[in-house]
Amino acid sequence: MNSEEELSEINVTPFIDVMLVLLIIFMVVTPIVTSSVKVELPKSVAKQKEDVNKPIILSINDKFEIYLGSQAVLAENIAQALDIKSGRNYEAIVYFHVDKSVPYEILINAVERVKIAGYTKIAFSTKVVN
Repeated sequence: MNSEEELSEINVTPFIDVMLVLLIIFMVVTPIVTSSVKVELPKSVAKQKEDVNKPIILSINDKFEIYLGSQAVLAENIAQALDIKSGRNYEAIVYFHVDKSVPYEILINAVERVKIAGYTKIAFSTKVVN
């Protein structure tokens, strides 16, 4: 082989070694640096804004009774009760708290009535299992 025909390749192993060492150094130093900076934040004097989009809780118990907040409501009157409770704020979130023994047909009927009333933000609450 001539010197003209020699292929030269870059050996990247030392480069990778150096980068891994730098990565380890940054991983060790970063938590130390961020935890050592102490900042005393100013206290707020402004009042907290009242949330105009307060969630509305619609509950269905194991006896298939529907409640809007703590008030019992007939399925046919869900739309009117929602309008009164929210002040016709169709951006309000309607949370469903439904007993696990309630058949899906009853739940879907209630959800459809809420949608027809114009409330599109619907959420379902669940219990956290440990």
